[in-house]
Amino acid sequence: MKKIYLLLAFPFILSSCVSLEEEPESNQVSTQFYNNESDANAAVLAVYSALINGNDTKTLYNRGIQNAPEVATDDYIGGPLASDVNTQAYAALTHDPANSRSQALWEDSYNLINKANIAIDNIEKISKESISETKRAQYINEAKFLRALIYFNLVRWFKYIPLILHETTTLSSESLNVSQASEDEVYNQIIQDLKDAESLPSPVQQSSIDYGRATAGSAKAILAKVYLTRQQWQLAADKAKEIIDSNWYELFNDFEDIFRTEKKNGIEHIFSIQFKGNSGLVSHHMARSAAPLSSMVPGVGGSYADAYNPKSDLYESYAPTDKRRDISLAKTFVSPTNGKSYGLSEPVFNKYYDSSVPGSQINSSVNIPVIRYAEILLIYAEALNELNGPTITAYEYLDKVRERAGINLLKDSYPNLSKDNFRDSVFQERRKEFVFEFNRWFDLSRRGADYYVATLKKSGKLNVQPKHIHLPIPQRELDINPNLKQNPDWVN
Repeated sequence: MKKIYLLLAFPFILSSCVSLEEEPESNQVSTQFYNNESDANAAVLAVYSALINGNDTKTLYNRGIQNAPEVATDDYIGGPLASDVNTQAYAALTHDPANSRSQALWEDSYNLINKANIAIDNIEKISKESISETKRAQYINEAKFLRALIYFNLVRWFKYIPLILHETTTLSSESLNVSQASEDEVYNQIIQDLKDAESLPSPVQQSSIDYGRATAGSAKAILAKVYLTRQQWQLAADKAKEIIDSNWYELFNDFEDIFRTEKKNGIEHIFSIQFKGNSGLVSHHMARSAAPLSSMVPGVGGSYADAYNPKSDLYESYAPTDKRRDISLAKTFVSPTNGKSYGLSEPVFNKYYDSSVPGSQINSSVNIPVIRYAEILLIYAEALNELNGPTITAYEYLDKVRERAGINLLKDSYPNLSKDNFRDSVFQERRKEFVFEFNRWFDLSRRGADYYVATLKKSGKLNVQPKHIHLPIPQRELDINPNLKQNPDWVN
């Protein structure tokens, strides 16, 4: 059987279940689609597809997140060819509730949630003669994992959001005009979904044909991150240690291996968005948007729409020997057409650059990590520090990431840090390790408004205000649903 890159194979699957898009009535879906194991599998694949397919080319994990919250951080700006005024507004911290990028995040997220709800509700109804109980549980729990992941994003972005757990089957005002839930209600559901998904097969049980699907490791990793975000330090430490002790994952010896196509879905990857270039299916907008223009480096086919903030100190924060710097932020490119080396005035984001298709980065085959093992090590170190200060063990696990980077260990350079200084060290390590992996806005916002504002002002973004640690509820949603209320920080 051929190796399937799941998140690229979905468009043709979607054509076989168009009822999920056009007619959500449960009787139509149940009688015409949910009849056997193959139907259940196709429905879950449609949920995965919604991670990178949506209403436009900037969809969730295929540049949508970068174009809204991420560009509103210290390290990013809209590049020279970022023509979307709504993206530029986010970069300048002048966005408002009418911004189309907020609307796109909201729509694409609830589109995925609706697909997940449809799958969860209807796979349960398939007769036991038509699907094994093992597969039924697997498919339902994969959908729950994806629903939890997206709700985790939504509640961090918008704070007050509707919690919808079943498919919308009617167009009644009662069904459509949903109210917002509390943060605790949303997080309780996220945690329950992830706990259910912990019963998925382990990564060592997963065959290559299923790469890209969630596993028990994926669920545990996101759950550890949820606990960390909620400042449930002991739970975060325990869950991270559980993953470490499972021996399912390791760090690659070479940081560059994380982004080598021949190493994709390897020992460090816990959950990744799958790409396979030249497949004619899904284009890699993150790779294209970051790569330089052909006028900058002949033969390189990028659009340079996502750019490094020249007032950021990120590049300078790397030690010259740090192996991550030139993989994450390239300042020199060799032209594939003339072999000459070209220096750039500012670094460009380089993680998704695929050297096998230099003139067509839209066809990059480099996966986008959602979470990888390095983050589990840093979650563990951070949680331990919050519990007991910078213990020997906290230093040890943070230093595993630094050691792979080829820089001095923190325990040698700064052996007696305070709890506050160790926390800052963890966040700086996260910043350098996960640049351009959709983590920076979440990290800044979870440290609170004062930290967020001070950090952005330091990077030259002087329009920043405390309200920017959340996104405004989209104005269009407020207009069509009288039960939705604007985030209080964004009122007036």
